[in-house]
Formats: sequence, structure tokens, C-alpha cells
Amino acid sequence: MNARTAWVVMGVCACGKSEIGARLAQALGVPFIEGDRFHPPENVARMSAGIPLGDEDRHGWLQALRAEIERAWETHPVVVLSCSSLKRAYRDVLRGEGGSGGDLRFVHLHGDRELIAQRMAARSSHFMPLSLLDSQLRDLEPLQPDERGVTLDLREPPARLVQQALSSVPTGSCRG
Repeated sequence: MNARTAWVVMGVCACGKSEIGARLAQALGVPFIEGDRFHPPENVARMSAGIPLGDEDRHGWLQALRAEIERAWETHPVVVLSCSSLKRAYRDVLRGEGGSGGDLRFVHLHGDRELIAQRMAARSSHFMPLSLLDSQLRDLEPLQPDERGVTLDLREPPARLVQQALSSVPTGSCRG
């Protein structure tokens, strides 16, 4: 496996990307990048107003996240990123030009709409309204057979999800 690895915790809004990403980074002893912090103000305003982001809206954000992965790799060979990564094309941007320059491993947190909607309704401090859940579910493209990663059931407790993510690759191959 490549010496530089980025774990990307992905899925629709309110699936637990930030929590699982932070816990995974802590377990690996590596930096955690919260993808939502890199959305430009225009994107946050659109989502706050209940307007779904299109491919063009996401492109600059995804490029910024790829650049942040590259910056992190300058000092740490392993990093964890939380990012919705809904479409294969988005994951390709995160992989970088030609898919070179490091190994990306996706952890897709998957669950049913009702549970995710309950989680969204319980959040009070996030810009993403419940009205955008269906657009995210429509855009979601599951990991393809040629993409490194694992799909996990978000109903599992956080500690179990982290353990499952870590056990999805050979021991020691993606540790900081």
C-alpha cells in the first residue's frame, strides 16, 4: 500500500462522518480534516437556504480538500478527512489528477433515510436543513468495485464503526 494514505469518511448529511472521522484519526494518531470547514461561504448560504449544491458548486470545495490532503501529507503520511463524497466523480477529484500521489481509502457510512432524518432533526447547530436529505440520497453513488473502501452500517455504535474501518485493511498498512 502507498506510504501516503488518506481515509475519507463519506456519506450523506448526518450519517456521522465528523464523529467517526475524528475517532478514526484519534485511533490512528493522525490529523483529522473536517471537510465542512472548507465550504466557501456561498455554498454554506445555498445549503442553509435549502438549495442543493450542484457539481459546479462542489468542484472548488473538492479541489480545496485535495489540496488540504496534500498539505497534511507534507508532515503526516496518513490523514483522515470527513467529506460527503457522494459521487464517483467527486471521489475522483479527491484522488487527484490521474488518481496518483497517495492512496485514498473510503469509509462509507450508510443507513436508511428515516434514521438519518431523525439525526438531522436532532441537530441544532448545523447549516444543512432536513429538506436537503433527499437530494443527497439521490446523488449518492455507492463505492464501485475498483474503489478502495468499505461500507458500514451507521446503526452500529461509533467505537464499533471505527474498529470495522480499521479491520477493513491488513494490519499496519494504513497507520500513522
